[in-house]
Amino acid sequence: MIIKPQFKLKEYKNGLYLVSTPLGNLKDITYRATEVLEKSDYIMCEDTRVSKILLDKYQIKSNLISNHKFNEKKNVLKIVDYLKSGKIISLISDAGTPSISDPGSILVNECIKNEIRIFPIPGPSAVTTAISISGFSDKFLFYGFLPDKKKLLSNELKKLSGIENSLVFFISPKKINKIIPEIKKNFKGRNIVFCREITKIFEEFIRKKVDELELFKKEPKGELTVVISEKKMSKKISQKLSESDMNTIKKMINKLSIREITEILSQNSTLSKKEIYNYCLKLKNEK
Repeated sequence: MIIKPQFKLKEYKNGLYLVSTPLGNLKDITYRATEVLEKSDYIMCEDTRVSKILLDKYQIKSNLISNHKFNEKKNVLKIVDYLKSGKIISLISDAGTPSISDPGSILVNECIKNEIRIFPIPGPSAVTTAISISGFSDKFLFYGFLPDKKKLLSNELKKLSGIENSLVFFISPKKINKIIPEIKKNFKGRNIVFCREITKIFEEFIRKKVDELELFKKEPKGELTVVISEKKMSKKISQKLSESDMNTIKKMINKLSIREITEILSQNSTLSKKEIYNYCLKLKNEK
């Protein structure tokens, strides 16, 4: 049985609606999303066959336009003309929030340029879903899909390894075994979660230590959302200054500022900056 919202459809303004759709489970859609899709003159879909399964479930009969990475640029002028003529057009992807590592950004920018209204209809997102179950810091950077070429991949991961926050990637199942060795090389000491088939029957979350990662024995089914934990920053151990440390500071105190001495000594020792700073301050005050 199909449950429809028990309220009258409101009149929607013309413009482009970015409608989030379920990641897998077709029940994960909002009343507002079905309402907008039903009122749309056209629905732009990544794959009309995939989208038709969802639309048929909710008895939505709006006209479909195929819109994928190979024809996105070609579609833009036609869609802008439709929008200027007063049409209501929705953009959806196969799953999740459109224009996030999916077609849509080209059209969005063209609409901004032409002062056409854009309305977000929020809902499912693989990125926030994966972060929410990871157990890692909720301060995160979403990268999207990693580069294909080995040198570019290696350079990007090396650069990203310096970021302290959690990291989220989309990875194709065909490429995961090529990427794992690079992850192991660049993210030692961190944890990782592989999220696959989110909200579907075979939903799985694989939690590992990066140092213990192994290649998948067989290609996993479906696109992977991968989360790497935040970088653990080593803290300086607070301890009392040794006689040698104090003598070093005494030699530097008349030549350098307290800040400079603190930075120099803390870089190459386990002393905390506070201990060094306080001793420098004491010497300055004794003069």
